[in-house]
Amino acid sequence: MNLKNSYWILLLFTLVLGACSPKIRTPKPPTSKPVEKEKPEEKKKPVNKFTQASISLLAPFRLDEINLKTATKADVEKYAMPIDFYQGFKLGIDSAAASGLNFKLNVFDTQDDNAHISMLYKNERFKQSNLIVGPVFPDGQKFIASYSKENNIPVVSPLAASSPLEFNNPNLISIVNNIDLHGKKIASYITRNFNPANTIVVLINPRKSEDEQFAAPLRTYLQSNPKFIVQEYASAYTFETKMIKGKQYAVIVTSADRAFVLPTVEKLYKLKNLPTGGYNINLFGHPNWVKQNYPTEKVQALNTIVSSSYKIDYKSTAVTSFIKKYRRQYGFEPGEYAFKGFDIGVYFGKLLDQYGENYLEYMTKEKYKGLHNNFSFIHDEKLGYINTSLMLLKYKNFALNIIE
Repeated sequence: MNLKNSYWILLLFTLVLGACSPKIRTPKPPTSKPVEKEKPEEKKKPVNKFTQASISLLAPFRLDEINLKTATKADVEKYAMPIDFYQGFKLGIDSAAASGLNFKLNVFDTQDDNAHISMLYKNERFKQSNLIVGPVFPDGQKFIASYSKENNIPVVSPLAASSPLEFNNPNLISIVNNIDLHGKKIASYITRNFNPANTIVVLINPRKSEDEQFAAPLRTYLQSNPKFIVQEYASAYTFETKMIKGKQYAVIVTSADRAFVLPTVEKLYKLKNLPTGGYNINLFGHPNWVKQNYPTEKVQALNTIVSSSYKIDYKSTAVTSFIKKYRRQYGFEPGEYAFKGFDIGVYFGKLLDQYGENYLEYMTKEKYKGLHNNFSFIHDEKLGYINTSLMLLKYKNFALNIIE
């Protein structure tokens, strides 16, 4: 990141946070469309469209902690996540605004402090929000839940992978897939693609609390399909003593602890490639593996599959177009959070534009193919709206490729 660019970006943020009034798009004149006759039983509910939609973005910029005059590159990079997310989100809103709706985007610095969030409850711009995006961390989401329920305001949790159960907010919109969804995705793939007559499903679970978070939904889903034999071991070494030649093994390692996973992968690779004839092993990993580094030739030889809610196809024309636009606007490359912000901005911007005050009623119907993941929501009366779209990635040709 160029320090000069970073300085002006942060300076811009100071102005944005003070004024809270980004560029507003001028509505395009409506185009006439042929009116389709509706069947009586399919009569649609009238849509109360917005003349201007108000969105409040809450992020921990923590601008009070940085001195713009003396900031180094390292200082600026500490604050890169919220800036990256905001810039991507703003581009997404601008893209949605091209369809005609005016947006008022109010940007607030929470400073990662609940006291600052509570101060917003008296802010007139904030009180007029049609949608709140953020806070980005779980503690902030827990804090704002009461306000959301009391005022019936939808709140987007844009980056936290926490279970919606933690927040107790029926107005919550969860973007990132929680660990239960990852477990169900892996277990569902196994039950659909393996023959229960000759397959044994094995969980290698060291049983630390974080390991059990992944193991629990896997276990529950697999137990609901009694056709499969399911075994569980604390390590690959214990598993080795129980293996049967001629069986196919779907092995799920529930840990993301690299100190445990690396020797486990090494052991499973050896078991598959024994000089006297190895075992038929297919490996499934924890979703955090995509952020870690393991011997590619070995995880590939084990046909390793992991679930993920984030994958960028840099060959996609939509991705290259976004990158060019981001470079022109901000002068450097978009990061992970810029892609996430853009998709969230586009999706909700178009939803607000098309359906106005009724937008929540259409969330479970409106699917979205994004740059980093897709959005497909289900609704729970107690937990809110949950994005269930999730990818499976497989190691092939020394890269992770989407298989579904």
